[in-house]
Amino acid sequence: MGSFLFLIINYPIFNAMIVFPNCKINLGLHVIHKRTDGFHDIETLFYPILIKDALEIAPSEHSTNITVTGNAVPGNENDNSCIKAYQLLKKDFPLLPAASIHLHKAIPAGAGLGGGSADGAFMLILLNNYFQLSLTQKQLSAYALLLGSDCPFFIINKPCMGTGRGEKLSPEEVNLSVYQFVIVNPGIHVNTAWAFGHIVPKQPLHSILDIIKQPVENWKNYLTNDFEMPVFAQYPEIELIKNQLYKAGAVYASMSGSGSTVFGIFEPHKINLPVFPTHYFVKQL
Repeated sequence: MGSFLFLIINYPIFNAMIVFPNCKINLGLHVIHKRTDGFHDIETLFYPILIKDALEIAPSEHSTNITVTGNAVPGNENDNSCIKAYQLLKKDFPLLPAASIHLHKAIPAGAGLGGGSADGAFMLILLNNYFQLSLTQKQLSAYALLLGSDCPFFIINKPCMGTGRGEKLSPEEVNLSVYQFVIVNPGIHVNTAWAFGHIVPKQPLHSILDIIKQPVENWKNYLTNDFEMPVFAQYPEIELIKNQLYKAGAVYASMSGSGSTVFGIFEPHKINLPVFPTHYFVKQL
């Protein structure tokens, strides 16, 4: 990214600036091929969901720092995607001023919702706007890919087909606004590397893009997530959630990403949810 190396001398003085990173669900997910670089070629449709974190930056008189409230975030400060995003830009903009970062986590972590990826991508956008770096969407997406395979999606943040590692994005007209969503996370952490290790890549029988164009009522029979088989075998509780959502009236239900979140798509006012355990994260949208 060295082509973006500029001398930054004078920045306007700002007060705090805040954004609200949202999460995503996967409408279908096929693992097609294991690549020589260790990654996998996939096919999925990323769909934004309005469960949001809050991310704020303000001037710092000392070094860049981060505080986190809300849901616990695994790992140490240096592993946080927001700090990594700042460090990426700092390499190419060496005079980038220090910032005080505050992240309030509402999106469950390690849940297949892309919350950490969203935070990192939104941090890039926030820094770009806050310090007036004038980076284009294409440049921001290139930085985002260095944070993670699904991070570039959050730069676009519209329904997109994702291929390659998930970074090759094609916006699609998929509008589910007439439906209601139920998002359920049981608090189980599914290790992504473990999940990929239990997948046998294969060419899908049906293209996700072709399936998505059909009525939502048809998706149940064709729109699949390859991670469900190994994850459900290891964690039957997650499969139970999917079955409960169908019993509650979902027209379509699936696990998102490599889990453990399960979502249901419902016709309005036709939701008859069971009583989930109190430690579950349950959200109706």
